[in-house]
Amino acid sequence: MISNNNGKVLIVDDEPNAVRVLSAILAESGYNIIESSGVDKAIGVLKKEDIVTIITDLKMPGKDGLQLFEYCIETYPDIPVIFLTAYGTVESAVQAITRGAFYYFIKPPDYPKLKSIVARATEQCQLKREIKILRSRLEGEKKYHILGTSPEMLKIFETIEAIKNSASSVLIYGETGTGKELIARALHFKSFRSNMPFVAVNCAAIPEELLESELFGYEKGAFTGASSRRIGRFEEASGGTLFLDEIGELDISLQAKLLRAFEEREIERLGSNKKIKVDFRLISSTNRDLKKVVENGNFREDLFYRMNVVQITLPPLLKRKNDIPLLASEFLKEFCLRENKILKISDEVMTIFNSYAWPGNIRELRNVIERAVVMTKKGSITAKALPDELLTDARQTVPSAKPLKDMQLQAIKDALTECNGNKAKTARILGISRKALYKKLEEIQLYKLQ
Repeated sequence: MISNNNGKVLIVDDEPNAVRVLSAILAESGYNIIESSGVDKAIGVLKKEDIVTIITDLKMPGKDGLQLFEYCIETYPDIPVIFLTAYGTVESAVQAITRGAFYYFIKPPDYPKLKSIVARATEQCQLKREIKILRSRLEGEKKYHILGTSPEMLKIFETIEAIKNSASSVLIYGETGTGKELIARALHFKSFRSNMPFVAVNCAAIPEELLESELFGYEKGAFTGASSRRIGRFEEASGGTLFLDEIGELDISLQAKLLRAFEEREIERLGSNKKIKVDFRLISSTNRDLKKVVENGNFREDLFYRMNVVQITLPPLLKRKNDIPLLASEFLKEFCLRENKILKISDEVMTIFNSYAWPGNIRELRNVIERAVVMTKKGSITAKALPDELLTDARQTVPSAKPLKDMQLQAIKDALTECNGNKAKTARILGISRKALYKKLEEIQLYKLQ
């Protein structure tokens, strides 16, 4: 291997002299050159190294360059492949180019042109990878964009921005359905780890006897039924974020092993004594009061403090009712797009939404709106499309229109404050058009005069 710093180029050829000359020429341009005498060896290199361009002979003993090319199309489509062969034919050239080969040279090549083509190929590969990373980040940020204008949520947004790139552990408190995993994903996708894995484990959903092997992995033969090696969630999350949902349900017998893994950042698979280094950001969540669980002796105090470096507490929807119109609007857009419908939420339904206690929190609101969109053919969503429990509760505690208007006014005020009076940005946060925002502001002015 000849090392420099412009990216790794893999040369695959069974002729040592040809490889030696080409390696020397490309090394002068600053490429890291990795040499391979055959396709199988080249595939092994691709699995281990970050290759940006492949230059391969066409005819070789055993598997040929076209077979390597086919493998790359399926497995590494971003890596450009350049053919360099003494057995060039129009047929093989056309076959390679039409399948997506970057270029095709006949030996001996025009070396200045070859260097130029390799530079273009390398640049294309690196650009594709950068675009993929940026797209992943943008999609992640969009998918896990958290809505809210209430003071409690604005404080949480500030915390996320402050700690997003920290290595410190985070413990998220909140009732079921408040969006704890959404916060964890937002922390991941806003961080420098966003192009690395986000691995979520629901500690309450996995049987106690299986959780250890799920987290740590195991070697073949470690126990009855372990027919092959399995990588655990700690290793899967290395480089990224490990999210342990409902950590309060974790059996105390496993807590000591977790504490060691968190502190030392190394694990041992079941059936092995080999230590494996892991690097992940730990985020945990619970709907229980862990301090009380610690006091009751069911959760280790040292593990609690190890996880609880930064604490985020999500308020129940009952305590952030000003956000209901905003959340409802966002869910309405989501499901109308899916169902290919144009609907709106009637004032009657919004009144019911604001009077209901929402024991299932945001998850329940989302489910209710999904059901309502499916049940409504056109026009406005009315009370007929709502579940019976909402209607029963609403009959007991229906507020007047005045409190509803007050809540809408407060939601808009909070959004305007957050956006420093920028109406275009405010409309985006509220999930409405600027025209709709101006109309709301006019309605509020008339309402205030009444």
